[in-house]
Amino acid sequence: MPRKSTYHTTTDQSSLCLQYLRCCGGSARLGSINFSLSLIQTLVNQKLVKIKNTGAGFFIELENAE
Repeated sequence: MPRKSTYHTTTDQSSLCLQYLRCCGGSARLGSINFSLSLIQTLVNQKLVKIKNTGAGFFIELENAE
C-alpha cells in the first residue's frame, strides 16, 4: 500500500492562496505573501487572479473581485 505524501501539492497551495486572498478582501501586496512565483503564475494563467500595478506597488487580486 503506497504511503500518503506529507508535502502539499500545487492544488493544495493554490486553494490556500485563493482562500488567503478572500480573507484579505480580495487583494494583497505581492511582496507580502509567501507563495511561490510559479504558483502565482499558474493562478494568473488560469485567470483566477490578476496582478495590478497601483504605482505604490504590485498587488495580486482575485479576478472576479470588483
